[in-house]
Amino acid sequence: MKMQSCSRGLRELCRLLGYSPQAYYQYQKTSGKRALEEDLLIGQIIHHRVLQPKLGGQKLHEMMRPFMADHSMYIGRDLLFDLMRENGLQIRKRRRRGSRTTDSNHWMKKYPDLIRDIKLGRADELWVSDITYIHLQKNRFAYLSLVTDAYSRKIVGFCMNKDLSAEGPFTALEMALKGRTGDTSLIHHSDRGSQYCSDSYVSLLKSAGINISMTQSGDPRDNAIAERVNGILKQELLEEVYPNIKQAQSSAEIAIDTYNRLRPHSSVDMLTPDKAHMQTGPIKRRWRSLFKRHSQSPAA
Repeated sequence: MKMQSCSRGLRELCRLLGYSPQAYYQYQKTSGKRALEEDLLIGQIIHHRVLQPKLGGQKLHEMMRPFMADHSMYIGRDLLFDLMRENGLQIRKRRRRGSRTTDSNHWMKKYPDLIRDIKLGRADELWVSDITYIHLQKNRFAYLSLVTDAYSRKIVGFCMNKDLSAEGPFTALEMALKGRTGDTSLIHHSDRGSQYCSDSYVSLLKSAGINISMTQSGDPRDNAIAERVNGILKQELLEEVYPNIKQAQSSAEIAIDTYNRLRPHSSVDMLTPDKAHMQTGPIKRRWRSLFKRHSQSPAA
């Protein structure tokens, strides 16, 4: 009897609002489905953030496409950003001042810039190298040397060192050379820091038949790819501070493996660097200027 009364009341309310009872029940069904989908999507966001805790919304949206297809649902990027914002899941990037890693005021030979307007069509055509600082406790630093393939954005060599000597970059370059396939023409590009101009580093490049290219100023845009990779690792995959260099080294190995194998990259058509490394020919880029101010939406 009570249910019939409620049913009559519902019909009367729907009539007053200009809706049919069927429209009300359809709305309830749709709302319940939407709530379930949002719960599933939030679960997927948390799942991906286990390994990549600072992964931004654009990359998450790309990585979640197979999951959405498997569950016959779809949510656009902007709606995903809204969902993340409503649930406190957006990322706010922080910038920190750190240790200077480049000293180009030295007597050693500096090389010209060979990569102006270069067009890449394969991996192992251009490598870019750089050093970035890693914060340790008690106001100390470690230094992460990276060699990145410019075509695929894959990190092909790395080394964490306790100081800014040439040892770190040299070890990273040795790793990159071990993974190099073939002997096709290759350019190595870096800033004019003393590490990259040192006899040992230059000799290793020349013995491998690699052409040497260097920036001609201190502008970070002259080595933008290397700077961007540094930023991704530090903003998304590495902690702000480590207790000691041993833990920093271990974390860097995991972060670089995650970056290469799992993280889609907007500069290589949302492929992971590992997959892009196996491509040839032009790869579509999906990015805005690295030096353009971004909106407050979740990080790309």
